[in-house]
Amino acid sequence: QVQLVESGGGLVQAGGSLRLSCAASGRTTNTYAMGWFRQAPGKERESVAAISRYGGRTGYVDSVKGRFTISRDNAKNTVYLQMNSLKLEDTAIYYCAADGSGSYSYSLSEHQYDTWGQGTQVTVSS
Repeated sequence: QVQLVESGGGLVQAGGSLRLSCAASGRTTNTYAMGWFRQAPGKERESVAAISRYGGRTGYVDSVKGRFTISRDNAKNTVYLQMNSLKLEDTAIYYCAADGSGSYSYSLSEHQYDTWGQGTQVTVSS
């Protein structure tokens, strides 16, 4: 089993940048495809980005394409989400998640993921 801990959230002005990190412990992360999800107040959790086990494939929800970049460093057991040109609507709690199915691809569906971190708050101000 893997445990996930997110960090890097905070308060940033619109147009600014943040980099989120998701540190994994337990089994090594290259066993898992990984995803980032977010949940804004009063809204359902939604996918943001996902990456395959060795980083060769990535996917993004349309609203963040061209602004966010997901990456991973399996030697450090860490997955990152670089967020640029942040908008007010990016304000949410951001969660990373691990897909323990052994898939070599990635999924943007939260139902594919079976391990979740506790989340990190991202607040974008005007």
